[in-house]
Amino acid sequence: MSRMEISRSFSFEAAHRLPNVPADHKCARLHGHSFRVTLTVTGPVDEQLGWVCDFAEIDAAWKPLHAILDHNYLNEVEGLENPTSEILARYIADRVNIDGATLVSVRVHETCRAGCVLFI
Repeated sequence: MSRMEISRSFSFEAAHRLPNVPADHKCARLHGHSFRVTLTVTGPVDEQLGWVCDFAEIDAAWKPLHAILDHNYLNEVEGLENPTSEILARYIADRVNIDGATLVSVRVHETCRAGCVLFI
């Protein structure tokens, strides 16, 4: 069986501030982003179905996270008191479970030009 990676992207809107930067840093002030998250999974391609997993499985794994993060103040979410993109990627990775596939990366973009990738 061959292994393959597949990805699914999601978005959410949220506000945050970075409490550990200097007070005059722009990210110390409350601001918001249109975050984009891409979950990439790997696994063997099922010979009968022809896929690694149903994209609906990835959607289902994201749904509870979307409910926690979307239109929220991230600093008030337990575990995201210092909600950098890097910490947010780890937070998401620790909470995603997809049956039949292995999560290999979480990509978080807080703007169209700035983001990070957590490789698992």
